[in-house]
Amino acid sequence: MNVNNDCGPLILTNYKYTNWRDDMPKLRHIALATDDPDKTAAFYIEAFDFKEVGRVGNPDDPDNGLAWGIYLSDGTLNLAILKFKNVDQLGKGLDYTGIHHFGVLVEDLEETLQKLDKMGAPCILKQDPNSTEQFYETKFSGPDGVVFDVSEHAWIGAATAEEKEIDLDELLAAE
Repeated sequence: MNVNNDCGPLILTNYKYTNWRDDMPKLRHIALATDDPDKTAAFYIEAFDFKEVGRVGNPDDPDNGLAWGIYLSDGTLNLAILKFKNVDQLGKGLDYTGIHHFGVLVEDLEETLQKLDKMGAPCILKQDPNSTEQFYETKFSGPDGVVFDVSEHAWIGAATAEEKEIDLDELLAAE
């Protein structure tokens, strides 16, 4: 069904949510590349009442880390708003803005890594599991070049696989 409004056609679709498995991997992270994480985060906070749940990196230290930015959450999904500093993971240049990658929370990381390897998915970034970084994830490229992360651990502000949503007020009060 198409409906016209000021933004153009609106497509309404009826979906039947059946046969969803509770044990299937969960989409829990989206990263946006931007030139101004502060401005972009402020926009999404004002527009949707997302909560700031963390920060990463230092904008004044170009040699430390891959990016600096702000983590927002709606209680289910982590939205990372990042300014990449020194590594062009997508091959689009460090000035690229837009969706950078998405992240999938999996139950068994090693099993997932083996499965992706058998499928021929190129691993483009694997952190040392003994790293002092606060979070561990492995990046792959899909068949169309879209980058995605897999992790056994939920991103800050993202619900675990068992949770539908987390209490952001409780999370922020614990800091």
